[in-house]
Amino acid sequence: MKEYTNDIFAVVPVLVYAAILASCAPDLGNYEYTELDGPRISGIRENYEILTMQTLEIVPVIEGGMPEDSYTYEWKVIDNNNDNAETVLATTRDLSYEVTLAPGSYSMYYTMKENSSGIIWRTGSTLTVNSSMSEGWMVLCSDAGAARLDFISEITGETYTDVLEQAREEGMPAYNGPRKIQWLSRMTDDSSPYYLLTDDGATRLGKDSFGWTEEYALVYESGAGIALTPWSIVCSGVGKVAVSGTDAYYCEVLGVSGLYGSAVNEGFRVAPVIGANVLAGSIYAAVYLLYDIDNGKFMAYCPLLDDIGGYRPLQEMDDMGEIAREQTAGKEGAEGVVESVHFDYPEGYGYVYMENTCYDPGNASMGVTYTILSDGDRRYVYGIQCGDMLVYADCTYVLGKALYADISACTDITLDSNLYAFSSLRSYMYYAVGGKVYRVDLSESPAVSELQFELPGETITCLKFNLYQNSSNSLKRYDLVVGSETSAGEGTLRIYEGYYSEGNFSGAVPSETYTGFATITDATYKERIY
Repeated sequence: MKEYTNDIFAVVPVLVYAAILASCAPDLGNYEYTELDGPRISGIRENYEILTMQTLEIVPVIEGGMPEDSYTYEWKVIDNNNDNAETVLATTRDLSYEVTLAPGSYSMYYTMKENSSGIIWRTGSTLTVNSSMSEGWMVLCSDAGAARLDFISEITGETYTDVLEQAREEGMPAYNGPRKIQWLSRMTDDSSPYYLLTDDGATRLGKDSFGWTEEYALVYESGAGIALTPWSIVCSGVGKVAVSGTDAYYCEVLGVSGLYGSAVNEGFRVAPVIGANVLAGSIYAAVYLLYDIDNGKFMAYCPLLDDIGGYRPLQEMDDMGEIAREQTAGKEGAEGVVESVHFDYPEGYGYVYMENTCYDPGNASMGVTYTILSDGDRRYVYGIQCGDMLVYADCTYVLGKALYADISACTDITLDSNLYAFSSLRSYMYYAVGGKVYRVDLSESPAVSELQFELPGETITCLKFNLYQNSSNSLKRYDLVVGSETSAGEGTLRIYEGYYSEGNFSGAVPSETYTGFATITDATYKERIY
């Protein structure tokens, strides 16, 4: 338990406050005033932090006042995260409470009430309740094909293996083929913001200890009752898009629906990742980026486009650009399309990889979406920015062309087994070949690869930058997250510091190393949400 010392504040007693108000009236006579000899409370700190099921013990120091049995005592908390619900912890002078409160932030009050007069004295504190799983790394593993979620607790420093065991006891199916563990801090139920995505299906998980109920299954989020098995879910604007199989489904989280509708792609199969602006805090009519894997071309999707101008929501890229110019014409400080670099949208190329980042080279509140495409043995990277069709809030543009690079000369770039990650710090691409990690500066031409480091005897199975959501963790979004395994299947998670090294991991030593996992397929940091 952590305690922090500060001054105690007291609530003015009701009768004394009334006397103060009365003193403002004209003086109509002579009165004899007596100073109230109330108790003076100390020994209660300003902040308390404790784990669930631990015992919170506080012994106030009370000086002056009347005998102890002249007062009624109360310890009460108000939940700052749940409609200000009140809970009385005890009605004793001292507090000894085994914490059963849900993890979260609470305002705690200690009240002494004088029985004869009804006058009260009160002090206030902040109580933060954590569980061992309030914060830390969610490490998704494939354990002989089965989905296993391990947890590295920032609170206790311990690693907990297979934290889904309780969920399975509560009726959750045993999922196989783990894909991703995602945290959607908005556009979902606050009590269950974590999504487990697998080959067998998808489900939400409870926020405190990954609990489960049947309603968490993703089929309950589908308006058509389709059992979605997403590869990924991306949020932007007032909605989110999930790719299940080769179809993309849109869910508008505005009003009362909040359900995925029918597939938005028309007559073509879509790549497993959707491009979107994951940087801007306020977007009204988000534009999403889809890749048509049948015809080998980008497509733009704006769900609110029909409401705005009577257009079909799904458009060719150049057509969406023309619509954007029409919608922004005459609006001061707004433009439809910006081209930091010029390129023609390709057609007939194969899809390799897509990733959304917070990298914003033009300071337009538009994160770059990077896509790797193939043309035979050639490999190309396209950087596209998606914005807001209404450009009322954060975004300056609707669409942007941010980067084009030919990466064909990079070492082993054509291997299907390669893993990729794009930095939000600069236009850097990283990729893993076996146990080696390479970096490519996409702003240089020709683009060449630089070996960053090698993990001898290991194969890298997870490579990413975790996009932290709390502002207190903003610098950590540049840290490189690497999951690897030995030939015996023993997994290790390593974190490499990225901000102060400016994305140069050449010969870097990991700032954090965790062992004891199965094959790591994804790792996402669970941040405190209170």
